[in-house]
Amino acid sequence: MALGYLSLLLHAHLPYVRHPEYSDSFEEDWFYEALTETYLPLLQVYENLLDDGVDFHITMSITPPLMEMLSDHFLQDRYLRHIEKLIELAEKEVHRTKKEPEFNSIANMYLINFLDLRNRYAEIYRRDIVGAFKRIMEAGKLEIITCAATHGFLPLMDISKEAVRAQIKIAAANYQKHLGKRPAGIWLPECGYHPGHDEILNEEGIKYFIIDTHGLLYAAPRPRYAVFAPVYCPSGVAAFGRDPESSKQVWSAKEGYPGDNDYREFYRDVGYDLDLDYIKPYIHESGQRINTGIKYHRITGETNHKEPYHHGRAMEKAATHAGHFMFNREKQVEHLYHILGREPIIVAPYDAELFGHWWYEGPAWIDYLCRKIHYDQNTVKMISPSIYLQMYPKNQIASPTLSSWGYKGYCEVWLESSNDWIYRHLHKAAERMTELSNKFPNAEDLLRRALNQAAREVLLAQSSDWAFIMKTGTMVEYARKRTEEHILKFTRLYEEILGNRINEKGLSEVEYKDNIFSEIDYSVYASRR
Repeated sequence: MALGYLSLLLHAHLPYVRHPEYSDSFEEDWFYEALTETYLPLLQVYENLLDDGVDFHITMSITPPLMEMLSDHFLQDRYLRHIEKLIELAEKEVHRTKKEPEFNSIANMYLINFLDLRNRYAEIYRRDIVGAFKRIMEAGKLEIITCAATHGFLPLMDISKEAVRAQIKIAAANYQKHLGKRPAGIWLPECGYHPGHDEILNEEGIKYFIIDTHGLLYAAPRPRYAVFAPVYCPSGVAAFGRDPESSKQVWSAKEGYPGDNDYREFYRDVGYDLDLDYIKPYIHESGQRINTGIKYHRITGETNHKEPYHHGRAMEKAATHAGHFMFNREKQVEHLYHILGREPIIVAPYDAELFGHWWYEGPAWIDYLCRKIHYDQNTVKMISPSIYLQMYPKNQIASPTLSSWGYKGYCEVWLESSNDWIYRHLHKAAERMTELSNKFPNAEDLLRRALNQAAREVLLAQSSDWAFIMKTGTMVEYARKRTEEHILKFTRLYEEILGNRINEKGLSEVEYKDNIFSEIDYSVYASRR
């Protein structure tokens, strides 16, 4: 008999980086890399587990921008071009390394993998990756949850309840468009919770959300079962808290599994290592070096000298680490069960892109973990938050506190000296969007198109990714540009709408470029009567 449950949650998110105005976009590569290294490998893990009769349950948020990009025909075409270039490069690498057996075997591994990815993407899935995830969901093994529309950091948007409500309502509608039903759960962007936002979730029929450890531990009253059971907010929406112990074993830079010496080194890539004339067709068209995804070395240790990667040894280590993680969850559950007097739930949330992109062996680790939990023990079972709530419909009522899973646990990552300038513009744009929605409640034709596009520009400017990038100091120019461009586009539309002088040609150009959310209804920004 199971004494407790593990809820493995993967947060799959990328900002909206569709750039038809460029023939070769640095930022679109984020999407292609994640598709190659994370989303397609995870799909294969789920399908293999399902085919082998393994009873597993994983919860995965697929954010609205990612859903939209996965379903975009323009990006689908470009991804095929991307994977075919990788196949060409891998073929050349197999030939180049034929006298270096320690590297040649790895080159062959990449070639076989890229050929398989292309076949599955183009022939088996017919480019419909959302549909492939949906089939795993319909088999009862994957619970897909939503996120705010453009991953806006909601605690810093609370000055405008209309803006918060729009992020949630548009997300729920987008989920319905892609998956045919309403979402049961939501991953609040950056696990950022502000008291009262659960009421907005309740309006959309969302049953639960994920919150960081301290957001639940500091709830009022204090939760009787700490983070090992959900609490109900006064609205009736459940909050599940992150377990710090299981998180540390994967995330910790010093103690986490991904840093093991036998795993593949992320920061050594042939895009930087090989002669420019040789690698030039496979990096950015400007000649700037980028990651290709072909990497020959293992982490080795804290040294500049990196040893060749050994895939078989890395897979053995992934299996060992999966067994270690399972053993620790068994002991954790046994201990908690006898203290709590009920089956605890261990909530283990991670960014999905950790598995495969940053940690190459991560998808294999998930595969091994699910199989070991199924075959090797009976103490802990995998479960989704929805199923746990069905098992335990009665839970303590408490009010979680403002929190996030960012540095120091509150809002500092998204509000400090590098990015604080954006908020006066974001708040003013949200205020003006509500003004437009109130002024034109039943717009049609060209006016409706302009209002819908104005809403898209506000949403795209609100993405928490831009503030995060400014804070971390990577791609800062791009993050500033995206924020400024969306605010400027919104402001131009705002003035044209109020002045009754909408430029249809200019509107069409913006609609083509920023074409997220075809189903959008600008009226979600209207004030409550």
